[in-house]
Amino acid sequence: MAKKSGCAGFTLIELLVVVALMVILQSLAAPAFSAMVNSMRLTTATNSLFSSLLLARSEAIKRNSRAVVCKSATGNACITSGGWEQGWIVFHDANNNAALDAGEDLVSREQALPQPIRLTGNDPVVSYVSYTPMGRTNYTSGGFQAGTLTVCTQSATSVAAREIKISISGRPRTLKTTVAQCPQ
Repeated sequence: MAKKSGCAGFTLIELLVVVALMVILQSLAAPAFSAMVNSMRLTTATNSLFSSLLLARSEAIKRNSRAVVCKSATGNACITSGGWEQGWIVFHDANNNAALDAGEDLVSREQALPQPIRLTGNDPVVSYVSYTPMGRTNYTSGGFQAGTLTVCTQSATSVAAREIKISISGRPRTLKTTVAQCPQ
């Protein structure tokens, strides 16, 4: 019988070269993957609030009565402090006071957004967005309410963001943008 003298397998040097190449490729892919994850977080948060705004508008028209989206940390009451990232609720506001009272229907509840997502509104929409039976946005006092909600990843430097702009007609729309900094 003849004996084979060749070995089957990898040498230690070949294995180290393959591992080194994998580490190099992974280090090149990590920043791109991180940017993709952040972009998906922003898009998910934006779409969640956007759909709640559309739901409130539709409920106001359907019920022929005011519907409100307000920030809510507990999911049971509107709050005026902090950002929208704490969560929000959509409810039928029968008495037009932009507060969830006994007897008013809670339509939807959204949980807090994951860290490091921030969601802030400018002055007109800092605490709530109120839809009339015509689908328009108005303050409870009757003045028109149009504003911008900004979704961004917490950062002290310039960062990609999404904006939800609400027009006087009540129609929300989303935009990609960059903000100088995202609140801490």
